[in-house]
Amino acid sequence: MIDGIVLRDLITRHDDRGFFREIIRVTDDFFPEGFGQWSHSLMFNGVIKAWHFHHIQIDWWYVVSGVLRVGLHDLRPQSATHGQSMDFLMGDLQPARVLRIPPGVAHGCKVIQGPVNLLYVTSQIYNPQDEIRIPHDDPGIGFDWLSGPPIT
Repeated sequence: MIDGIVLRDLITRHDDRGFFREIIRVTDDFFPEGFGQWSHSLMFNGVIKAWHFHHIQIDWWYVVSGVLRVGLHDLRPQSATHGQSMDFLMGDLQPARVLRIPPGVAHGCKVIQGPVNLLYVTSQIYNPQDEIRIPHDDPGIGFDWLSGPPIT
């Protein structure tokens, strides 16, 4: 696990009408930075959005529908997990989770089964100067967005 990344399992309450699930509360220990903006991204099958990171902003992601492959890479030189990557799925048929991405961690995603509806909260309002882009095939990261899950 990359230092500062939080994958928080969510409690789901089911009944014969469907379910209820809380995503984030202002009192959650992984949400002390607070709220800047709430956004919704709709992405179609096969779409890849990679890479970008922030110097200031924190992101909290929740996949409402579809299956999203998430890639993370720690760019923080002082981090105990500097240079490490994570690769996992969020969404349908995956554990119900919310993801916290701290500043300095590059993040990207690929739609495995779409469309994907991604809701995300950010600690700041959109600031183009804090939206640092990195090529999807950056050799320093070495992440293969075109590969599939391992065959077992």
